[in-house]
Formats: sequence, structure tokens, C-alpha cells
Amino acid sequence: METPGSQSSLHRANLERVVRAVRLAGSLTQAEIARTTGLSAATVSNIVRELKDGGTVEVTPTSAGGRRARSVSLSGDAGIVIGVDFGHTHLRVAIGNLAHQVLAEEAEPLDVDASAAQGFDRAEELVDRLIAATGVNRSKVAGVGLGVPGPIDVESGTLGSTAILPGWGGTKPAEELRERLGVPVHVDNDANLGALGELVWGSGKGVRDLAYIKVASGVGAGLVIDGKIYRGPGGTAGEIGHITLDESGPVCRCGNRGCLETFAAARYVLPLLQPSHGPDLTMEGVVRLARDGDPGCRRVIADVGRHIGSGVANLCNLLNPSRVVLGGDLAEAGELVLGPIRESVGRYAIPSAARQLSVLPGALGGRAEVLGALALALSEMGDSTLLDGSAAGALPVVAPAFT
Repeated sequence: METPGSQSSLHRANLERVVRAVRLAGSLTQAEIARTTGLSAATVSNIVRELKDGGTVEVTPTSAGGRRARSVSLSGDAGIVIGVDFGHTHLRVAIGNLAHQVLAEEAEPLDVDASAAQGFDRAEELVDRLIAATGVNRSKVAGVGLGVPGPIDVESGTLGSTAILPGWGGTKPAEELRERLGVPVHVDNDANLGALGELVWGSGKGVRDLAYIKVASGVGAGLVIDGKIYRGPGGTAGEIGHITLDESGPVCRCGNRGCLETFAAARYVLPLLQPSHGPDLTMEGVVRLARDGDPGCRRVIADVGRHIGSGVANLCNLLNPSRVVLGGDLAEAGELVLGPIRESVGRYAIPSAARQLSVLPGALGGRAEVLGALALALSEMGDSTLLDGSAAGALPVVAPAFT
């Protein structure tokens, strides 16, 4: 038995610090591990050697700043995590190993009016199919990250009432999927997972404070403060779509008038163009037409950008993030939407906050949320299992890295 404060317990704690740093980052040089953990270079070197001998980490030659270095990552056979992303019209599942590599990934259409039970049945089937395709033993699954397009109550894990997935309100998504898969499941809303995905592998990499704005059937924000997702005490932080822009504006699905969502979300924007462009128009189609020079679509996207910029300006004044990342189909419009966002931020935000802010499109596209779900599973799993050597065995040759 290890005595608290003893040399053996201190050594164990240092092992866990190194494993956690590598697990969350995917790979780090030994110098980066020392900076991240606060341990000395000599201590890190000894710990990495011990972990490598035990098969927990892999060490490969690399370079840093033009100098030779050694990159440390978790062993590819240490275990796997699963990401599940429920969207307004899709279900996407990815399987990754602890070295931050995707083993399999697949998306399929999801009927938005389907019941929660049908949705989870589909998710279970897709997870089973992908696990079988990779040949990974199910005992290797360390955890699942789950994304849903609605607010999650932090204490109860209950999905709040949402018009995005009607019929799902009041369900407990993590509990439902845990019963089907038999492994720990961690749930968050899609905007938070998009923020986490972009923070770890995309346009938010390297920053400590950012807002990920997702514009789709609704409008939401994932907030990162000091490197961590901020959810608020009730789990509803980031509902930027319900900032009031016009007290006499259209009635929002939340019951209020003139919310940002009523000026930017697809369900409100598409009817503006359908009389001239047909009833089958989608936001993806609007973006494509705008990029091809369609004047009506360009005007609508610019208006949407200015409205989003008003909401972003409020975020700047309250939280002063260093970066805003735009996700969803709208991000593909590039400067057609980013320019108007910056224009509104410059007009309505405090000048010092506006100067410090960069507004970028997401780098991960439609994969941001499912990769964020993988990152959530990675962040929530414990390190003791890895150190105790309970995850042994071999995984097949992997597919491309998350990026």
C-alpha cells in the first residue's frame, strides 16, 4: 500500500501527470511534457523511459525548433475511444485510439423526427459495425463521447426541451447509450464538442480562450475559458442564439422575439430565398451559390454575418476571447461571412477587445463535433488503467490522424 506523501506515491503521481499530458495532447516532445507538467527534464526522461519499457508510450524521433527531439505518444494498442455525434439530419460515429488516430469513421442520414430510442438503436448498430470493421476487441473500449444538439443539465444528464430533435426532451442520452454499449459514456452539446474539437486539432489549437459558433438549424456557441470548456452551473452557457437583437422581431422557438437565431439559423434564413431559388434550397446550396456570385445568396449571407457579429461583439465585451471559430455549413462561405462578422465586431465591441480578437473558419468542417466527442472521451478517462497495464493487445494499422 502506498502511503500518501511517500516516495512511491509521488512517483505514481508523476507517472499519471505525464500520461495525462500525453493523452490529452496526442503527442508531446519531452521538453513539452516538462513544460506542461512542471517536472524537471531529468524526471521526465526517466518517466518516459519507464513508460516506454512498460509498453504504455511510444517514442519516435522528431524535430523541434530545428533541433532533434523525441516525440512521446500513447501506445496504439493501449485502448480505444468512441465518438458519437447526433445532428439535425445526421448521425456520425468515429473510433480512435489513445494515440489520437482515427481507426474508422462513418456518417449516415438521421430522420430528425425519429424517436430517441430509434436514434440510439441506429447509433448502437453503427458503433458495432465500425468496431467489427476495425477488428478491435470490445474490451479495449475505454469510453464514449456523445454529442447532442441541445442543452444538457449538468447534474441530471437530462436533455432539455429542443426543437432540433423533437421527442428527445427529457431523455438521458449518456444513460441510454451506456446501457446499450456497456461502457462509460460522457455527453455534451454539439457546440461544446465542436469547440473542443477545434481547440485540440483545428483552428483553436494553441489558444486558451475562444468561442466556437455553430450555425445550422439553430445557433449555439461552445465557450473555452482558460483552456477548458465552460458550461455554466446548469449546462446552458453558450446559448448565443438567444441573445435578443430586436424586441419586435420574429418569434423564436424559445418563445422570445428577435433572438439572433431568428436572423441567422437555417430554418429562418432559407425561406428568404426559396421564392426565387426553389423549396429544396439548403444552407450548403446557399453557400455554394454565393461563392459562385449569386447576388441574393451573397446578400443573405452578408446579413447573417452582420447579425452573428453583433452576438460575437457581446461575447467580446463579456468574456474577451482571443479567437472566434465559425463552424457549420456557413463557415464554407469564407470571407463572404467572416468579413461582415468582423465589421459588426468592430462596430459594437469594445475597441481593445475587438483588436485582440481573430475570427477564423473552422478547420475540421463537419467532423468537428465527432472529433470533439473523441476528445471528451479521452479527457474523461482515468490514467490508472493505462498504468496498471489492463489495456493490452494489438490494434490494426490505423487510418489518418484526427487532423
